[in-house]
Amino acid sequence: MPGFQQSAQLAQTQVLSPQMRQSLEILQATALELQQMVRQELETNPVLEEERPPEEALEKDDSEDGESEEEDEFARLQDDWSDFSAPGAVDPEAETRRMRFLEGIARDETLAAHLENQFGRLALDSVQRRIVSLLIGNLDENGYLAASPEEVADEAGAETAEAIEMLHVLQTMDPPGVGARDLPECLVLQLQRLGPGNAAAKDIVRNHLDLLGRKKFAEIASALGVTQDQVREAGALIARLNPKPGRVFAGEAAQALAPDVIIEKVGDEYVVSLVRDNVPHLRISRTYRDLLGESGGAPEVRGYLRDKIRGGKFLIKSIQQRQQTIMAIAREIAARQRPFLEEGVAALVPMTMAQVAEAVGVHETTVSRAIAGKTVATPQGVFEMKFFFTTGYVTAGGAEVSNTSVKDAIAVLIRAEDPRKPLSDQQIMDKLKASGLPVARRTVAKYREALGFLPSHLRKSF
Repeated sequence: MPGFQQSAQLAQTQVLSPQMRQSLEILQATALELQQMVRQELETNPVLEEERPPEEALEKDDSEDGESEEEDEFARLQDDWSDFSAPGAVDPEAETRRMRFLEGIARDETLAAHLENQFGRLALDSVQRRIVSLLIGNLDENGYLAASPEEVADEAGAETAEAIEMLHVLQTMDPPGVGARDLPECLVLQLQRLGPGNAAAKDIVRNHLDLLGRKKFAEIASALGVTQDQVREAGALIARLNPKPGRVFAGEAAQALAPDVIIEKVGDEYVVSLVRDNVPHLRISRTYRDLLGESGGAPEVRGYLRDKIRGGKFLIKSIQQRQQTIMAIAREIAARQRPFLEEGVAALVPMTMAQVAEAVGVHETTVSRAIAGKTVATPQGVFEMKFFFTTGYVTAGGAEVSNTSVKDAIAVLIRAEDPRKPLSDQQIMDKLKASGLPVARRTVAKYREALGFLPSHLRKSF
């Protein structure tokens, strides 16, 4: 007779310590998220204090008699952090150039900042914050979600259901239609904001958008069981909707309020520098350090201070490591993407995370975490770091071009076309091939749709 039985098994599993989890969160955090994390640590760890202004140098310990082991260890860490953040580590001329560069960047509010402000009013846990950051980071310039909820959940280390739940919250935000995965969903989200009574318009958007574009009112009316006047009325309502809600903002390429890195040309070289204003500058309070060094302190007090100082040192070290990793990746981007820095998007070179990870000496997942939500100010504008990572094609001449460059070439052709004789996907493919870009017609169609351009018969003007 079958029944239950017990058995013992040995298995190896990888478990991240709380400190390692904190280090990964700091690496992946945006500047805004890092500032929030630091504020929480400042509230819970009394030995931590923030330097204001950041240019203020860390004081060095003058007393060398009777230093404890804890003080020796702290002094070493303090010297390391001083090398990273003290005035001597900053070139005054470079700082002047940086300020002039930032002052020349537009100050318009971006879609990402607009959404972060709205999410900032909600009570979210750490997992939800990571999901939201990834969702916002994966919105294209039109406000569409360029990644699936499954991909976002996997990157955030969360369940797919959690990512879908936060996506639904995102889709309730302003502007209406943001976070949609395609044009019909974008329009339906906007129709839902208008309240009940738009059933015909929603049905047309979901099932008959192609017929509406060709003005086949009779066919739509027959399919829906309504009059042609009702179809025209619904069509007029749909025409007033915004198919690209993200475009009302400056766009992702203009996230200029606080870029994490600046790449600027100095002479014949491109120099990479960090925007230090975005990162909190912390140190261990000298008062608590002196208290720990007092020989007459109670054991429980010394133990408490030792734990807090150890936690504070790890936080400071993690922030320092974050900055060094971002800097190393940015330098590799500048080295590999010099053609883009000189000529613009058309010269973007294919580059993968695996290539950069190997060059920098870290794991590919570390690169993925480090670039999440980070931006780079360049002579061509401000871009997300992930913008520079793309696969590509080999031209007829043997040169490599990125997918982004191909998309840009398609967009240029469509914007320059005669609206009375719009280019078909086949004609676009032929023109790209003539210019040395051997791209398949189905690829042209895929990129055209991703760019938000309708097929040629729907772009035609009479």
